[in-house]
Amino acid sequence: MARYMVIEHFRGGDVVSVYRRFRAQGRMAAEGLKYVSSWVDESFTSCYQLMETDDRSLLEDWMHRWADLIAFEVHAVVTSREAVQRISPQLDP
Repeated sequence: MARYMVIEHFRGGDVVSVYRRFRAQGRMAAEGLKYVSSWVDESFTSCYQLMETDDRSLLEDWMHRWADLIAFEVHAVVTSREAVQRISPQLDP
């Protein structure tokens, strides 16, 4: 399962509209797109979400549903453990 760190920038700093929609309609994620966890900065202008899916198009569809309120930045990520496993062969000469 691929993991994505999704950084949401609330357009115009309008966190209230984002939370109103979330309260009324939920996350609006399709089956197969898993929300893992999220953190909101203390200024309430950005949210950092970890999402998982085997189908990147589900992530794209989800972002499209929120694009009027949120500008997205997406980074494919791996766990620290996975990073060590991938890098380990290069550590010894």
